[in-house]
Amino acid sequence: MSLFKNASLALVGLLLPLSASSAFAQPELPRPSPFAKVSQVIGLTEITVDYSSPAAKGRTIWGGVVPYDQMWRTGANQATKITFSRDVAFGGKAVPAGTYALFTIPTKGEWTVVLNKKADQTGTGRDYHADMDLVRFQIHPKAAPHRERLAFLFSDFTDDQGVLDLEWDKLRLSIPIKVATQEQAMANIAKGIDGAWRTYANAARYLADTKKDYDIALGYVDQSLSLKEDWFNLWIKATILAGKGKTKDAIVFGDKAYQLGQKAEFFFLEPEIKKTLGEWKKKG
Repeated sequence: MSLFKNASLALVGLLLPLSASSAFAQPELPRPSPFAKVSQVIGLTEITVDYSSPAAKGRTIWGGVVPYDQMWRTGANQATKITFSRDVAFGGKAVPAGTYALFTIPTKGEWTVVLNKKADQTGTGRDYHADMDLVRFQIHPKAAPHRERLAFLFSDFTDDQGVLDLEWDKLRLSIPIKVATQEQAMANIAKGIDGAWRTYANAARYLADTKKDYDIALGYVDQSLSLKEDWFNLWIKATILAGKGKTKDAIVFGDKAYQLGQKAEFFFLEPEIKKTLGEWKKKG
């Protein structure tokens, strides 16, 4: 009996910790305000927003869940963070590359947008210090279709600028962003020319497509062709000549590009070249 009793006590002793740990185990459930991240490259600049996304749930958001005239962490859980890989103009204000906390002060009229240099903070309590603010500016929000969860989105972006939209409930706050893509690209071209035919060709294509500087672009593509004649740089020269109004010359180089491309392993611009050549020949 004593052996049985001792074995039973030992078994109970083993089971008790297991029962206790099971009682305190937490099931995996959805967060009320799940983490979210949105990122976009504008030109050569990557912009990333890290935030938590609360839901409206039928509540009064503006002037209710989010009080007017008070600093808001622009999300849930902790302050929303925004990261710029290069210097930008954010809401018309110069902002160096880096990561910042994004705050707003909602009102019934214009909102104040704030970037604070302390990126990791819980919100607007003891963590927040106004003397760490980098920029402040005002933007007027607009009405928008209902969005149940707070979201950040990038819209209307080109190589040189874009818009960061904050949307929640029936409101949209649009913050303009400008980047110095052309200056950065030209600096990269100046220091990145390595004597390779494709590097010269890509520089020529960029200058022709974005800056419409056909004369400098022509110089680069001619350097590319002097190193190697390929369908790709022949076609770039054709488009540059067309841009300068020299359609007949463009057709000559375009035909040559198309013929070489037919023999190439990866002629990825074939449909575009065929279509454009046809249009040029109709004009010519």
